[in-house]
Amino acid sequence: MTVIGGRTPVDALSGPPTVPSDGPVAMPSGGPEGNERLTAATGAVLLVLFAVEGVTILFLGQLLTLHFFIGLLLTGPVCLKIGSTGYRFYRYYTGSPAYRRKGPPAPLLRVLGPLIVVASIAVLGTGVTLALLGRDTGPVPVLLLHKASFICWIAVTAVHVLAYLWRLPRLIGADLRRHPARHGITAPRRVVRWSLLAAALGAGLVVALAGVHLASAWTG
Repeated sequence: MTVIGGRTPVDALSGPPTVPSDGPVAMPSGGPEGNERLTAATGAVLLVLFAVEGVTILFLGQLLTLHFFIGLLLTGPVCLKIGSTGYRFYRYYTGSPAYRRKGPPAPLLRVLGPLIVVASIAVLGTGVTLALLGRDTGPVPVLLLHKASFICWIAVTAVHVLAYLWRLPRLIGADLRRHPARHGITAPRRVVRWSLLAAALGAGLVVALAGVHLASAWTG
């Protein structure tokens, strides 16, 4: 990963941090703050996509193709979310002063974090495997794993969402304000964050468009 001035795109970088005369280095819209905003925006996108995916489950007979499409589309944002949270984890435990000052999540959320990552990978991995195998290749064990991993994902993610949902409007709204500089947010940093999210969605869209035809093996 390219490092510029000790920070990376996951920090939503741009320009040097400001140095107050009476305190430590301040990075109001980069560093851990920028990472938090990127994670929040990605989480909001995932919340919407997973909600749509949940609706397709209720009407799977009629919406199976959409279920395939959304499931494949999720791969991009899920990878970005894992990357942004994993980067915070890495920076905190390698002693980055800014991330140490920010502090870790609450103990319960620190325990749930790895479980959410594993469950998300399991849900998407088994889903993609089912798409590749098709209905006629005996994928019963994989189908059971897909269902079981989804149930586990719902259980651990529900707590995660309840803990962070109330913070999303503030974090995302700060980036969407008309004059972000008044709130310590520079335009280049904001552009980096939203460009990363757009790139993740674009990558997921490419995967979805390339693989959605696999749904025909289950609808025939």
